[in-house]
Amino acid sequence: MLDLPKDSLILVVDDTTTNLEIVLNILTNIGFDVITDNNGESAIKQIESRLPDLILLDVIMPGIDGFETCKRLKNNLATCDIPVIFMTADSDTDSKVKGLNIGAVDYITKPFHEEELLARIKTHLQLRNLTKTLEKRVAERTAALSKVLKDLQESQIQLVQTEKMSVLGELVTGVAHEINNPVGFIHGNLGHASVYFQDMINLINLYQQHYPNPVPEIQQEIAAIDLKYMLADLPNLISSMKEGVQRIRNISNSLRTFSRADSDRKVSCNIHDGIDSTIMILKYRLKASEDRPDIQVIRDYGNLPEIECFIGQLNQVFMNLLANAIDALEESNLGRTYIEIEANPNQVLIQTSLTENKKHILIRIKDNGVGMSPDIQQKIFDHLFTTKGVGQGTGLGLSIARQIVVEKHGGTLEVNSAPAQGSEFIIKLPV
Repeated sequence: MLDLPKDSLILVVDDTTTNLEIVLNILTNIGFDVITDNNGESAIKQIESRLPDLILLDVIMPGIDGFETCKRLKNNLATCDIPVIFMTADSDTDSKVKGLNIGAVDYITKPFHEEELLARIKTHLQLRNLTKTLEKRVAERTAALSKVLKDLQESQIQLVQTEKMSVLGELVTGVAHEINNPVGFIHGNLGHASVYFQDMINLINLYQQHYPNPVPEIQQEIAAIDLKYMLADLPNLISSMKEGVQRIRNISNSLRTFSRADSDRKVSCNIHDGIDSTIMILKYRLKASEDRPDIQVIRDYGNLPEIECFIGQLNQVFMNLLANAIDALEESNLGRTYIEIEANPNQVLIQTSLTENKKHILIRIKDNGVGMSPDIQQKIFDHLFTTKGVGQGTGLGLSIARQIVVEKHGGTLEVNSAPAQGSEFIIKLPV
């Protein structure tokens, strides 16, 4: 028995019954599984239902000859790698060259010599078996290398994200702490200053009641400083300063909320606080400029429960998505006038809701910017893919965002978009 796979199947195609019987007897006696056919067209149909490991093909046959049959087999992806050995009584060189050029691997000349026939079949079956084995090993090795590459990319993303959040957390916490000290001092003193000013106003009013006709010098000074307006405006000044200090405190709190350092476990958090803190940080990009009016942020918040999450990392997701939305809006403004933009204003819509089964929350961030083509949509979450110019984007933002949502929180991150129709990112997180 030949040292070949036991299930090797050989197809023999010849229009001469005697030849078929001779070859069939030789091969079956050795132990091969053999099927036969007497013309090229029916042989091709038979191959479609059961692929042989090797084909012995007569050259001269009625209908389509062996050359045409071989050509059709080689043009079919399913059959192109099956080795074909021509059987012919014609031993001229031109005929052999033609067959080899079409894709045959060998020639056997009639009448058959059993030992030569078996030797050639054995050689080409072994070569096919080795090719299959090699292809399998290459595929396995390629898959293994692809997995290693994917793992390396994910590790790189994780390292970038961890380092970025660590540095950002330390920086923002330090800045917020430094801001809070003088702001707290000012806020506390404004309360005392308000009380002192009110006492002074009361005292001045008493003087005016008891000494309604002061000396000319005092009357001149009252007129010069416009005392009446000053006494009416001082409370407004104090109130405005209190409001300004409170806004600074809100910004500081937003910074600390946004950059909150995540522990090794999830904590219960209000998603809306994270979104609001991100909007506060990006407010400088939302304000009107000489080229366009304000970018409108529309918040349509549902009644959400607190969820267990790494809020610092989710805030980074919100930051990436909102910053990309602003980029898309600014790109859509190119070539448009201030009046045109005002008529169709830049908008970012943020909607939150519970799914019907109340097991997940949905966060939708939608802009009316330039939108994306289907080709770009398929690539935006890929590692290092970016549509921005050199130095403007790393290609890591959305890749990191998907990793945080999917791997860290067991959620999903999807995008719906079309050119000139804006983009909508949908985050789905388990409650």
